[in-house]
Amino acid sequence: MTTVQMTTAPRGTLAAYRDDGVLSRAMGALVAGQLPPLPPVLAGTFVTAVLLLVGVAGADGLAVFAPAVALLLAGPGSSHPHDGRLDWLVPPILRLTEYGFAAAVGFAHGVPYWLIFLLLGAMAFHHYDLVYRLRQRVYPPVWLATAGFGWDGRMLLIALGGLAGQVTLLFALLSLYLWGLFGWESVTCWLAAPGPGADAAEAGEPADAG
Repeated sequence: MTTVQMTTAPRGTLAAYRDDGVLSRAMGALVAGQLPPLPPVLAGTFVTAVLLLVGVAGADGLAVFAPAVALLLAGPGSSHPHDGRLDWLVPPILRLTEYGFAAAVGFAHGVPYWLIFLLLGAMAFHHYDLVYRLRQRVYPPVWLATAGFGWDGRMLLIALGGLAGQVTLLFALLSLYLWGLFGWESVTCWLAAPGPGADAAEAGEPADAG
């Protein structure tokens, strides 16, 4: 039987918790790791929060695009080692901002509550799965962050849905896609994971029966 090859968690798991998409990783590559991660994340989150508080997310036109663009300030810091004393704050700040932006746009555009929670649930499931994997020293495949759009791509898609006036349709399609992608990949990954006694068996030692 063929098993799925899982990747060992790399050094600097805080950076992996970010769940960066293609755009954020590309912005990080441009600055070659010279920009510390926390200041730009705080700047992007502050601008986004201000715009949401004044109701920009519910406005028509290009204004709905502003929060996603503001948060992309966090992209350049993606390639820097997250080894600062407070850099552990970066992933939870990104999570809260992504969830807050998605919820604000959904509520402002009259998306059914259950559909908003369905989309947030797909994101939260993926991030919980990511955290649990890294605690087990198993890193998800690189293609998963690309296929899942990353925090940056998902925010941009939601913003584009607002610009097109199709937020409910976008939430429905994105929810189905993300649940299918993250659910399928997570199940296949953990089914392929070695059992509790696999390491001992490979070392020629009996597995713990207790």
